[in-house]
Formats: sequence, C-alpha cells, structure tokens
Amino acid sequence: MNNGYKTSGACLCGDIQFEAELPSNWCAHCHCTLCRVAHGAGYVTWVGFESDQVHFSQGDGRLQWYESSPGAQRGFCPRCGSTLFFRSLRWKGELHIALGCLTRPIDRQPQANVFFDKHVDWMPIDNTLKQTDG
Repeated sequence: MNNGYKTSGACLCGDIQFEAELPSNWCAHCHCTLCRVAHGAGYVTWVGFESDQVHFSQGDGRLQWYESSPGAQRGFCPRCGSTLFFRSLRWKGELHIALGCLTRPIDRQPQANVFFDKHVDWMPIDNTLKQTDG
C-alpha cells in the first residue's frame, strides 16, 4: 500500500510526532458536535488512514486516549492538549488524523462535509462538497 510518499505531523508542543504513509483513504470536514467541542472549531477536517500506515517517531508512549462516546476514542497529547487522532469501532482498522496537525501535504483535498445535519450556521461551508448526515 505504501507508494513511497509520506506525510508527517505533530502536536503543538512536539512531544508526539508521527508519519503516515500515503495514500490516504479519504479526507472530510466533520461537523458533529463532539468534534466541534473537542477542537473548539466550527468543524474538524480529518484524513483517514489504515492504522498500520501510521508510525510514531516520538511520543507514542505519551499519547493519551479519551473515550468520547461508546466505542470511539480521541488521541491527544497530555502536555499541550492537542487532539491529534480519532479511532472508532465504526471504522475498524482506521486511524483518523486531524488535518491541521499535519506538517506536510496529503494526497487529496477534502471531499465531503459529514454529519452535516449538526453544522452550525456561523461557519462558512463549501457547498460544492458532498454533504452527508450522521
């Protein structure tokens, strides 16, 4: 699955650093209430990878996981609080990375607005993207 290209990312303080082998599976803006509150933003842009495509160069032992809903967890840095990852039984075998935490480009642009039924009116929306509800 590795085409030789990688992206990389880190938390705000740099304690947790990682690389992800491209290609990614997808990229989308999530408008669900949990993502909005966890990141303090109108929506969060996630990029999905197979879990075995993500490798830690630093800090994987410090990464903390919070169960934000049954069967779903958010991975964050305990030092700076950056929310970096999401994993869920709903998407078994995938690791979702917050696109804003990546320091190098990925192989695609956002493709959709997901959980769009939860979007807030004060956030500008790219209506050219596919929109799906919960």
